[in-house]
Amino acid sequence: MADSTAAVAEPHTNDTREAILFGGVYGSVLASSMVAALSQYGHTSAAGRRYDALWVLVTACASALAHGYAHYIAERAPHQRWDALRTVADEWPLVTAVLPTVFLLAGAGWGWWPAKGVEYPAFVLNIVILFGLGLVTARWSARSWPAAVLIGMLDALLGVIVVVANALIK
Repeated sequence: MADSTAAVAEPHTNDTREAILFGGVYGSVLASSMVAALSQYGHTSAAGRRYDALWVLVTACASALAHGYAHYIAERAPHQRWDALRTVADEWPLVTAVLPTVFLLAGAGWGWWPAKGVEYPAFVLNIVILFGLGLVTARWSARSWPAAVLIGMLDALLGVIVVVANALIK
């Protein structure tokens, strides 16, 4: 006789490596796209850069909230009391990935370096992060160093394409 009680499916949980890589890529592209969009308006004052830093951070938090909430809803499994908060909190890598850009913009806003042109170092920093993530994932996949460097370069190039496309669309 078959057991009539159905097993309750456990909600999908991303492993830490996957979550960090996803958040790192998403956050780096988001930060670059935001800097490109905000820089389009030509605000290069210190106050403008502090405002930009705040908006990059707010956008990352809103994106993490929306992404975490979407994961929670998409699972449609029975949930425990704090699962929604836990699912949203699992999006911390996305917010963390924008912090270098927030730091560059805020630093320009606080007068640590010139406010004009700070978007270029921010853009380069995020492309370097994308290269590094591509390199690391390729090495974790047992690729040779030359192959890993090529994969990292292709990942960085894809990031540039996405950011340029976002800037052109806006």
